[in-house]
Amino acid sequence: MVKVKICGLTNLEDAQWAAKCGADALGFILSEKGPRFIEENIAASITSQLPPFVSRVGVFVDEEIETVKRIAGVCRLDYVQLHGDESPDYCDKLRDEINCRIIKAFRIKGIESLEGIKNYFLDSILLDAWSPEAHGGCGVSFDWKLALDVAKNCPIVLAGGLNPKNVADAVRQVQPFAVDVSSGVQSTARQKDKEKVLEFIREAKGISGEED
Repeated sequence: MVKVKICGLTNLEDAQWAAKCGADALGFILSEKGPRFIEENIAASITSQLPPFVSRVGVFVDEEIETVKRIAGVCRLDYVQLHGDESPDYCDKLRDEINCRIIKAFRIKGIESLEGIKNYFLDSILLDAWSPEAHGGCGVSFDWKLALDVAKNCPIVLAGGLNPKNVADAVRQVQPFAVDVSSGVQSTARQKDKEKVLEFIREAKGISGEED
């Protein structure tokens, strides 16, 4: 069954609701380059109150390695997601110095955007849509056919424009290891829509809509 990551969480209520609905991972934007940024002390407070077996993911954009290390420790992160232009060398150095798994995001314009993936040795690859407005969470999708070859060779996290209405098709077509959503389940940039979160997880995992 596909894993589900709910990203861009800014408060404990939304995080606990996503976990209750069956999210496998929760993402927190720890880079100031985005509307869903939260301070590390707030993220640490939230992650300390989450149930077991839910992965805590911190999202960073072109941040200094020492800063990533420090915040990862404070927030007890399981994964560090790099969503900027971090080089293979940067990722190798970070891996040697951090006790977290590393996810590297690649923003896809076209097939040429996939060329550099082969230069990285990572725990996971996330494919997101390219946007001139932000590094992620824009609700923009890309051609899923471009993800098929990558998915055949390594486990990928599929992101970019996913929502409760299209995630089941995305899972069927691409068969990713996981799917990632932020704006597709929000009511505002900093607030999740509870019904959309629940529906997204059920649609992604192929769960019936019967009430618990």
